[in-house]
Amino acid sequence: MIPVILAGGKGERFWPLSRKHRPKQFLSLDGSGKSLLQATAQRLLPLSNGWDGLWVVTSAMLATGVAQQLPQIPQKNILAEPEGKDTAAAVAWTVIETAHRYGEDAVVGFFPADHWIAKPEIFQKTLEAAATLATNQEAIVTLGVKPSFPSTGYGYIEQGKEAGNFAGFDAYQVARFTEKPSREKAEEFLAMGRFSWNGGIFVFRVGVMLGELRKYMPTMMTVLEGMGVGGYSQLEKKSIDYAVMEKTEKAFVLPVAFGWDDLGDWNALERLLKGDHVNVELANHLGLGTEGSIFYATSDDEAIVTIGLENLVVVRNGNVTLVMKKERSQDIKKVLKSLANHPKFKDLL
Repeated sequence: MIPVILAGGKGERFWPLSRKHRPKQFLSLDGSGKSLLQATAQRLLPLSNGWDGLWVVTSAMLATGVAQQLPQIPQKNILAEPEGKDTAAAVAWTVIETAHRYGEDAVVGFFPADHWIAKPEIFQKTLEAAATLATNQEAIVTLGVKPSFPSTGYGYIEQGKEAGNFAGFDAYQVARFTEKPSREKAEEFLAMGRFSWNGGIFVFRVGVMLGELRKYMPTMMTVLEGMGVGGYSQLEKKSIDYAVMEKTEKAFVLPVAFGWDDLGDWNALERLLKGDHVNVELANHLGLGTEGSIFYATSDDEAIVTIGLENLVVVRNGNVTLVMKKERSQDIKKVLKSLANHPKFKDLL
């Protein structure tokens, strides 16, 4: 398999730790000292047979940072997009490039850079099964994560007709994709038992995806195949889910049971790290009567002291301190828009 890491996102909901030139994928959020991008690359190396087989697609602004984070990866394997056009363009350009280098029978996998995965050995076996399915059939295989709670922030995949067993894993045709449902609908999906979270991981033969992109995104493919990356400004901004996955009849899902989390905002740290602790503390925190909160600081020389607080996120980074209610994490994007329009605070972005 040729694993491709999607690493062009901004990760704005992890501000103030995440900034323009230091997005979420460059950060260590679990106290391990290893960034999300580095952890993703290490997880994929057994599948790529080393650094020469691993690719990253990112933005031109972040390409130097990617090379610094992953110095072992060949420069030719870092694809730098001149501007962000969402995941359909990133997948399309990468598939065209991998076809030139490896041919249309090569199996490619796409992986977001900001996921947390437990039990990497099960993760690798699952992907080997996905590659077997993709090799043997005209299939675009996605991994469906078994839901652990009725999330309204994830997309869902409904299992359809059984497609067989591959290397010990059952596969199904995809009946439908559903984006971020209501709480009531999410609870219904959980009760039905045939819905998975959309993990955003796709495995396919290069030629299969090329055919589907030409079918469903013909204008984009004409531009990219004719002009290459030079035609990016002409491309439509669209996700691979909307562009292909929700339309194709070649989508298959492989339900998986390993621990997974899409690290979307500060609340993800609570899911990963809280355990039996009263708070999540990646900082020097002294609390009196404080519980259910998340504390993060980049300096060991500073302390956060709290009295009588509940359900807050407190982040201390350089010259910025963020204090917010946990349920307001989605509003960080609104704050960043306000900062962008304020000359005094533009440097904080």
